[in-house]
Amino acid sequence: MSVSESRRLRLCFVGWGAIASRVGELLAERQPAGVEIVAVAVRDPQRQRTALPQGARLIGGPDELAGLDVDMVIEVAGRPAVAIWGEAALRHASSFVVSSASAFTDDALLGLLLAVAEKTGSRIVVPSGALGELGALAAASALPLDEVQHTIVKPPLAWKGTRAAEMIDLDRLARRIEFFAGTARQAAEAFPQNANVAVISALSGIGLDRTRVVLVADPSAARNIHEISAAGAFGKLDLRLENEPLRTNPKSSEMTALSLVRLIENAVAPLVR
Repeated sequence: MSVSESRRLRLCFVGWGAIASRVGELLAERQPAGVEIVAVAVRDPQRQRTALPQGARLIGGPDELAGLDVDMVIEVAGRPAVAIWGEAALRHASSFVVSSASAFTDDALLGLLLAVAEKTGSRIVVPSGALGELGALAAASALPLDEVQHTIVKPPLAWKGTRAAEMIDLDRLARRIEFFAGTARQAAEAFPQNANVAVISALSGIGLDRTRVVLVADPSAARNIHEISAAGAFGKLDLRLENEPLRTNPKSSEMTALSLVRLIENAVAPLVR
């Protein structure tokens, strides 16, 4: 087998919403060698769809992963999909990429999937999503961490359709308001779409119950902002990202799709960056 043949990557996406379709669009533009989207899992595969990857097969259930010879299953369908597809993904692919990290606030589910991954030799991969890269925080956690805080600031529009609308008047907001403060577990449970990313920072650092999360609605914010601060034996870290919202879904960031593209390309690249 040649080096190029060994670097093939056959992908199955679970979900084909705003994030997945953006990833597909970027992969089609960039055409990384060896990468092929061979399947897309959806709830109703019989429904006609446009803009699907050329040649991709539509599937409707986890049992259909058998025989597809996929290398990586990428979940981008929301928290319930992690439990539905997780075991099958870990049995039929070498990697299961979980974008809806809020599913891991369920300790029993996480324990089950870790046990399956251990048995099959597959891996659960949590991408950095809207945070871009958390290597520094993950490295710092090798020594004791004293504190980690993750502040998420978004325009009022991005909080519509969430519990924030019950807590503050998003339509008439005239100034920045911190409407939630709690642990990463609490934030992800209460705001699974908007604060899903808090689980990512928590898993990279000191865990779901020690990571403090603050949620903010700010009418002056033009982008989705993440501010992460950490302190511990390594020193002090301050990270700030201002992400453009995804054009088709303001609750998500363009960086969420870009981080998945980077993860996919690094899986086949001769130089990992």
